[in-house]
Amino acid sequence: MQPYIIMTTTSQTSPEAATATDPLSMSGLDLLRAWQSDPDRDARPSIGRLLGMVPKQIDEGTVTFTVTPQPDFANPLGTVHGGICATLLDSVMGCAVHTTLPAGVGYTTLELKINYIRAVATDAGELTATGTVIHAGGRTATAEGKVFSHDGKLVAHGTTTCIVFR
Repeated sequence: MQPYIIMTTTSQTSPEAATATDPLSMSGLDLLRAWQSDPDRDARPSIGRLLGMVPKQIDEGTVTFTVTPQPDFANPLGTVHGGICATLLDSVMGCAVHTTLPAGVGYTTLELKINYIRAVATDAGELTATGTVIHAGGRTATAEGKVFSHDGKLVAHGTTTCIVFR
């Protein structure tokens, strides 16, 4: 079973401008940096596009993304749904692991643990999440992540274990 397929992305603004990226031929770091540097932000992976995640830093073992909460992110109480921070943390921690993998090696989240520290208003401004690899082994990798509000307050933190497909 292959962990990846060749991905073709089509621009939302220019459907005829499709590009193909073969994740099997690039290291995780190179692939993520290629997505980060693409001037067509609509070409980034779809969960990032859906939530408006913006990659800010991609280095080996460390990844930082931002997202600006929107009214559509609200839970029934009117604050940002916890799934937004969970998805943001899963993304930065998983991508941090991905930056340590060579071409042709995949991964997926095996376990995710999130601690929520405070509620976030839907108009609270940009959230910044950073994921950092703790251990990158042959079969599993672990990482930790933190989400901060626009004023630097810790909103949530977590850890992940990823299974590595060599």
